[in-house]
Amino acid sequence: MVPGLEVKFAGGQPVLSDGQVIEGYASLFGLTDQGGDAVQPGAFAASLERLAATGGKVRMLWQHDPARPIGVWEEIREDGKGLWVRGRLLSEVAQAREAAALLQAGAIDGLSIGYRAIRAERDGKGRRMLTEVELWEVSLVTFPMLPEAKVGRKDADDLREMAALLTDAAEALRGA
Repeated sequence: MVPGLEVKFAGGQPVLSDGQVIEGYASLFGLTDQGGDAVQPGAFAASLERLAATGGKVRMLWQHDPARPIGVWEEIREDGKGLWVRGRLLSEVAQAREAAALLQAGAIDGLSIGYRAIRAERDGKGRRMLTEVELWEVSLVTFPMLPEAKVGRKDADDLREMAALLTDAAEALRGA
C-alpha cells in the first residue's frame, strides 16, 4: 500500500459482459460507509480533470495491491449517483482471468476506490464528508466497505424493465 493512500470499498455488483468488460459504481454519493465517510457529489471532478489534462490513468487493481494490475479502466465519470466505471480485464493476466471467473460465479462483486483526501469536513454526526479526493485506483475486491456500490448494480426499475422485455421476447418466440 502507498503511504497516505486511503481506500474506500464500494460494494455493488460489477457487471461482467463480453467476457472481460466490467462496469458499475465504484462510489455512491451521500451514503455513509462502514468507516463513517460519505463521498459528496463533485468530489472526483478536479482529480478526473487533472488526469485527463495530463494523460494520467486510474489503475484497475486486484484487492488494492499495486503489484497486481488486472485491467484498464476505459471510462470513469461522475453522474448523479456516484462514480461510474467501465473497463476491461486483460485476459493475458492470470489474476484477471481468475477475477473474471470469480465475478461470473458471484464469488466477488465489490469495487473499491484508492484515493487521497484533499478536502473533507466533519458533519454534526461525526461523519467525514469527502468533498474532494485525488483518485488513484479502482479495485475489484471481496469485501466492499460501502455495500451499495458494486459491479453492475442495477436499480429495481431496470430489473423490472429487463424482466418485461424478456417476457415479451418469450411470448413473441412462442407465437413464431
